[in-house]
Amino acid sequence: MRVDLHLHTMYSGDCATHPKIVVERCKAAGLGCIAVTDHNSIRGALHVRELADFPVIVGEEVMSNSGEIIGLFLEEEIPRGLSPEETVKRIKAQGGLVHIPHPFDRIRRGPLSAAALKQVLPQADLLEVLNSRTLLPGDLMRCTALSQRSNAIPIAVSDSHTPGEFGASYMDIDPFDLSPSSLLEALKQGQVVGRRSSPLVHLTTAYVKLSKKFASSKAQR
Repeated sequence: MRVDLHLHTMYSGDCATHPKIVVERCKAAGLGCIAVTDHNSIRGALHVRELADFPVIVGEEVMSNSGEIIGLFLEEEIPRGLSPEETVKRIKAQGGLVHIPHPFDRIRRGPLSAAALKQVLPQADLLEVLNSRTLLPGDLMRCTALSQRSNAIPIAVSDSHTPGEFGASYMDIDPFDLSPSSLLEALKQGQVVGRRSSPLVHLTTAYVKLSKKFASSKAQR
């Protein structure tokens, strides 16, 4: 089973992909299960789950006051701007999994600060060692080295924001029963598969983000 635990829909401010397109492209890429992890929202995950005929995990990429943390298997949205410790606490309170995205990406603004990463890593369940949108090989090497010093399970994700990115990276695992514990056990024996995306995807993301801000500003006039 191919599983991608980090991807986005139009409910993220930097993505324009409709949930219907997400479902279509995931099926075309052979993905058997996904986690939808929009920025500071679970609305996209709930929308995709309604449309999909395959398992969808409700997730959220939460911007804490010191960088991003992903929560998986959520029932309620977690507000942005909390401390990393409080963000992790709220994920765990829902029975969710704590997932550290792109921890050493020097190009993006979202990674956790060094101090925050050190603080929450002992409570992390998953750690990205291959994020297709991390462009610098050295950054990925640091992720792999960190995973070898922690108990977090190393994973590969596409971090898709555009239709062409689905299937770029994923975990190849045995089927599981869509519970946090079952997923963790399957991931422990899973295989990291994937590649880096074209740098051009970041230009597309920037364009979408600016377009949405312009449309919002125009609507408020």
